[in-house]
Amino acid sequence: MEKEFSAVVTKGEVVFVAFCPELGVTSQGGTEKKALDNLKEAVELYLEDEDVQDMLRKNPAKKAKICSIAVSA
Repeated sequence: MEKEFSAVVTKGEVVFVAFCPELGVTSQGGTEKKALDNLKEAVELYLEDEDVQDMLRKNPAKKAKICSIAVSA
């Protein structure tokens, strides 16, 4: 069964960082695509854990909403 999660990608000084806010899983890669590929693999491995599966059965992950905010600086 396929599940869909959010991914937030940012460019660091050297690598791209990909983060799944619903699960708190992070990965990185030299390109945006590689960071997302690595995140997908990391999420798949994370979801293999039986404790994680139990937790998600009891409290299903809700899709994150990514918003922008403006602040005075």
